[in-house]
Amino acid sequence: MPSIKQNPARLRPLPDFRNFGVMLRILLGVNLIALAAALVQSTGIGDWMQRYVDMAAWVQPLLLFNLALLALLDTVLRRLWPSIGQAVVILLAAVSSALLLDFWRFMGIDDGGWPRLARAALLGGLLAGTLLLYFALRARAFSPALAEARLQALTARIRPHFLFNSLNAVLSLIRSEPRRAETALEELAELFRALMRDHRDLLPLADEIALCRQYLNLEKLRLGDRLNVEWEIAAVPADLKVPPLMLQPLLENAVYHGIEPSGEAGTVRICFTRNADELHIDLANPCPGRNAGQGGNHMALANIRERLALYYDLEARLETNEVTLANGLQEYRVHIVLPCRSPDP
Repeated sequence: MPSIKQNPARLRPLPDFRNFGVMLRILLGVNLIALAAALVQSTGIGDWMQRYVDMAAWVQPLLLFNLALLALLDTVLRRLWPSIGQAVVILLAAVSSALLLDFWRFMGIDDGGWPRLARAALLGGLLAGTLLLYFALRARAFSPALAEARLQALTARIRPHFLFNSLNAVLSLIRSEPRRAETALEELAELFRALMRDHRDLLPLADEIALCRQYLNLEKLRLGDRLNVEWEIAAVPADLKVPPLMLQPLLENAVYHGIEPSGEAGTVRICFTRNADELHIDLANPCPGRNAGQGGNHMALANIRERLALYYDLEARLETNEVTLANGLQEYRVHIVLPCRSPDP
């Protein structure tokens, strides 16, 4: 089962070349090295920028070509022995550097020659090796023990609220409606099983949705007709692996800071849609009173943002905003974007 232990950018010998965060770091790293090289060769600020522009004309096409090639070969590289995969990446950078310089020679832009080709290949290989070293050091900094400990700590901060609120909902029914209390206890038992899992493991989206339905059913028993829930699930991949307990804390906030304080009926909306290679999750709840929708959200939002970063790096995001509707009421909205592929093993 996929796990945070398999986070590509941190724990693999090679970074995940399809990850946007990895691509961005490579782009920034190469351009920073190019800036430094131009500075060493320059005689002044004006000459520095001109040298960098000249260098960028050669570096950028080569860099983009290699990023595209490595993204295509990522699955193949992952199957190789770590040292062989690293050697292949360095070799690809060296060969592509020499071929690009030879192309400039063919176009009459550069004089070419074997010494220049050899130097281009050496520089390309050294640059690739330097970036691989950076990702290796970064992987060591975000070691499995550290990443797993942080994830478990984040989950533990969510867990007590979840259990105590659910237990209170069941206790309120034991005397008045024992049958419904029995059903609620069965659902609560299922929730306990979910909480006893290893929270380093990613779970299918269908399981996360089922967990949220069980939680909302328990809250529905407590709040009755005051809590209305609208689900909208389009053609989304039910087997897509997502972080556990990603949505439940947000739904808990929606109930306890959106529905309960108002004293009136309210609706919590959950929408799942797929847009190209992205999964979009939208949650909305009433926002009674000034800033009432935001008062208890900060810890849960910070937790989920950090968990998404641990799993997906820069490929996932979480956004919030407060909207005034046409009837003058306010609504608190959360928007989550996930890649429609799980972190690779």
